[in-house]
Amino acid sequence: MVSSISSSEEIDTQTIRHTLPSGLRLTAANRPGIAQPVPERDIPDQPWRVITLVVAILVTLLTSAWEWKMRTLELIPGDLGGGYDRWAELRREVDKRDVPVAIIGDSRILFDTDLGRAEQLTSVRPLQLAIAGGSGLPVLENMADDPHFKGLAIVGMAEVAYFETQYATVRPQKAIELSRWESPSKRGSFLIQQVLSHGLAMLDDNYRLSMLVFRLDRGWRPGVKGPYDEPWKTQETAPGGQTWIWRRLEHDRRLSGHTSYVWHEFFLPNPLDDESIKTVFVRTKIAVNKIRARGGDVVFVRPPSAHNLRTVEDKHLSRARGWDALLAYTQTKGIHIDDLPTVQNLTLPEESHLTHACATVFTDAYIRALAHRTPLLHLKPDAPPTLSTQDCVQQSIASSK
Repeated sequence: MVSSISSSEEIDTQTIRHTLPSGLRLTAANRPGIAQPVPERDIPDQPWRVITLVVAILVTLLTSAWEWKMRTLELIPGDLGGGYDRWAELRREVDKRDVPVAIIGDSRILFDTDLGRAEQLTSVRPLQLAIAGGSGLPVLENMADDPHFKGLAIVGMAEVAYFETQYATVRPQKAIELSRWESPSKRGSFLIQQVLSHGLAMLDDNYRLSMLVFRLDRGWRPGVKGPYDEPWKTQETAPGGQTWIWRRLEHDRRLSGHTSYVWHEFFLPNPLDDESIKTVFVRTKIAVNKIRARGGDVVFVRPPSAHNLRTVEDKHLSRARGWDALLAYTQTKGIHIDDLPTVQNLTLPEESHLTHACATVFTDAYIRALAHRTPLLHLKPDAPPTLSTQDCVQQSIASSK
């Protein structure tokens, strides 16, 4: 039974509600002595359909304008970026099927390998597992510990990255951890991003608004490392792992100059000591032996770098102390750019990575050379003709004019 007190309170509340101006809510001051209920506010009459339509039109126009702007910067739809999710998805392929050839290493072997050309030459499309900004050693060890992998591991080597056991191992370790376990929310975000990126160039992580604002810092804070000291966008990544140097770096001298500056700053560590070098040798040999015990093999590839950058790299670790000594210690074979006379003087826009065309030429050269050094790689009888420097350098000159 409802009390008379509660009835009077309800009447008073209803009366007060109708006496208030439209849009104002009931407050405790309007109901002295009455318990405070959930705040109420009248919803004013508005042309909601028109408002919704106007908002939708504005969102569409602004999104289209931003998408147009991003495409003028030579961002492209379908670029999956260099996130760990993409790498983790590729890494899981090793546990699902027989992978005859896998490529491991840093950004040089990543950007400088044309997977399609490798398939034309051998009928096998390599699994691309190189990671930009990372050493190939942690991934090699991870593959060595995986009993599913019994194929050929092609390990690309930029010595400064491969022999660096702290900074250059961070990205590979994070990628490996993600390949082992990925939360449902993170997996869902990746799948959505993968679908949307095929139609929108504006989703590029390197050119989101927050990154563009960050890059406005032109050294305003003395003593603080600014955005100019970090690499910006350097790559384009297609489904299946095919990755190239970002096409804009091939002709934009301002951006390629900035990227070159970053590489020179990055490749300026002190010369490596013998103990650090020996540690890498031992770890590599253990991994090589594990893969060979299962019938697989490991070979190394040293992609090109421009003369100025190569001079800096050699001061950090010379070929004799690094490349030659590693191959001898691990009893492995490899292809060094110095040993490929037909593909010298390839085009490196920012001194460290090849153009699209020259990456195809370099791939042609090193795959052919490896086919003579390991029984796990065979050239097709009807393989396409051999390429040389002229097949890409002339194209680069023509496209720059």
